[in-house]
This record gives sequence, structure tokens and C-alpha cells, in this order.
Amino acid sequence: MPGLLGKKIGMTSIYTDDGSNIPVTVVEAGPCTVVGKKTTEKDGYEALILGFGAKKEKHLNKPEKGFFTKNKVEPAKVIKEFKNFQTEEFNNGDKITVEIFKEGEKVKVSGMSKGKGFQGVMKRHGFGGVGGTTHGQGDRLRAPGSIGQSSYPSRVLKGTRMAGRTGHERVTVKNLKVVKIIPEKNIIMLKGAVPGAINTIVEIKN
Repeated sequence: MPGLLGKKIGMTSIYTDDGSNIPVTVVEAGPCTVVGKKTTEKDGYEALILGFGAKKEKHLNKPEKGFFTKNKVEPAKVIKEFKNFQTEEFNNGDKITVEIFKEGEKVKVSGMSKGKGFQGVMKRHGFGGVGGTTHGQGDRLRAPGSIGQSSYPSRVLKGTRMAGRTGHERVTVKNLKVVKIIPEKNIIMLKGAVPGAINTIVEIKN
């Protein structure tokens, strides 16, 4: 099965049978509802549109309301397309749970990383700073230094690493091991860290 939508709950650690302590991220994965389908005849490719979480009807805009009404499904807070499903096996309204995954297998998780706002070059790119901490350095300790040349090309080259907004970008972490699954609570525990802050919506794919 290609994947599920989930919500990051937080991190903890669990002990294995041999006494090892493993750091894990706890994710509430599903249950996801099939809210729509893409077909080769109509759309040029096949995919399932999965919905996660509930959304009140009064919070829907007109296109969203029309979409859910047309497909005769309950409104979902988050929807996402997943390719490579056997779409003919599913119908609108079907539930897909965390049990599609197995303990011990590897998955990849995508989500929005933590936003850190406007940051300088030392935090954003790991610059070492300028000079020492004495001899009149003033306010130049964390400065980027020179960013270009004088007579040629007389401009700042595109892509030059400078200060700017950091984080809040899509990040994918591959090869995270599924350590434990708790089907009755829709919980999946993944070894290691998952992108984003607590309550971030993530995509889990195998």
C-alpha cells in the first residue's frame, strides 16, 4: 500500500526485548477516508485522494463543499493524492488504517519542517563568523562578509548564501524503521525524527 496521512504526536523512547532503548516518533496515522479517485481515462493517471481528520461544513468554501457533496463523503480537514494504489479495489468512503504497515519495514515521511523565521548566515548556513572576539570587531562578529566582486561582474550572483527566512519547507526523511504499531489507537512508532513540530500533518509512504 502506498501510504497514509498522519499527525505527529511527539517523541519518546521504547525498550526492545533485548533491552535496547530506541528513540521513536509517535504518529497518529489514519484512519484515512477515500474521498475521491483519479482515473487514467479522465485524468491521465491513477491515484486515490485520501482525507484525514474531520472538518465542519460551515468552514468549507464553495469548491470544497461541491467536491465532498459530489463524491458523497464527509468533509476532511486534509486531503492528499496517493499514486500507485490499486484504485479499482477502493470506493469513496472506504477507510484505510495504519494496519497497511508492518513492524520492521522501512518508510519515508514527508512534512513541513519547523519555521524559524528570519535568521542570519551563521544559523541558516553554518558560517563561522568574521574574525575573533577582540581587537575592535564591533558588530561584525556574525556578519556574512563579502558577498560579491567590485569591477566584475559588479553584482551579487544568484544563489549567494545570505540571511533570510529559514525552515517551514517540505522535508522528506527516508528509511525510517517502523518499530511498533498500535492498531486500536491508530498509532505508528518510527525510529528517529520526523519533520515538523507537534501536530504537523505528515505523509507516510513505503
